[in-house]
Amino acid sequence: MADILQFHRTHGPEPEPLWRELLGRSLRTAREEQGERLVDIAERAGISPQYLSEIERGRKEPSSEMIAAVTGALGVDLAHLLVEIAGDVRRLRGLGRGPAVRRRPTGPVLLAA
Repeated sequence: MADILQFHRTHGPEPEPLWRELLGRSLRTAREEQGERLVDIAERAGISPQYLSEIERGRKEPSSEMIAAVTGALGVDLAHLLVEIAGDVRRLRGLGRGPAVRRRPTGPVLLAA
């Protein structure tokens, strides 16, 4: 997270990072803080180390089941992780962006059945 904040301070606002990028950073931070190896967490989660690496790098958009498996393997509370990511998004928005505004659609809206 600190690297994102530093980038914004020196280069100005950039597009918000994708949710999968923030998720990946949070998962990697949790794993590294525990001193765990990627291969060990991947094995406990029942996924390949390569796939976990791609999740951590924000390259893959994991399913909710996959996120639950990884957080379970890390012993991380999923709700806590989501609150942490939401806080990261809020902090990033505070760096030159106004609050998100929900707007009503002005044109036709396609609803999936």
